Parts: sequence; structure tokens; C-alpha cells
Amino acid sequence: MRKPSDRIDTETLAYDVNDAMRVLSIGRNKLYDEITAGRLDARKVGRRTVIPRAAIEAWLSNLPRVATTAA
Repeated sequence: MRKPSDRIDTETLAYDVNDAMRVLSIGRNKLYDEITAGRLDARKVGRRTVIPRAAIEAWLSNLPRVATTAA
């Protein structure tokens, strides 16, 4: 039995499609395009599609860097 002093880790492990769209600031079509292309890992939980936090971080890390110019 859980005691009141026991802590629950509330860090999000996976996002549903709507939350992933919000977190990544991309639309539904782009999100599904990235999943279909294999660049963004997604999982099914029943009928729901969820995207693991680690997959979101990996996807962001693999995006091209913005070219900077020397001032």
C-alpha cells in the first residue's frame, strides 16, 4: 500500500498526438508524415497513438541546424 510520503514520478513518458503536436509546435499532418517516414517513433496503445518522450527528443536532435552568419 502506498504511503502519503511516497513520491510519484510525474514526468511525462509519452505524449498523445494532440500533446505531441503542441510540444513540437507542428501540425497533425506533419506529425503523421514524420511517423510514416520513420523519423519519429510512435507506439499504439489500443487505438491511441502515443509518442515516447525519448522519440521526441531524438527527433529534435536530428533536425538540421540553422546556419548562422558571423556578425
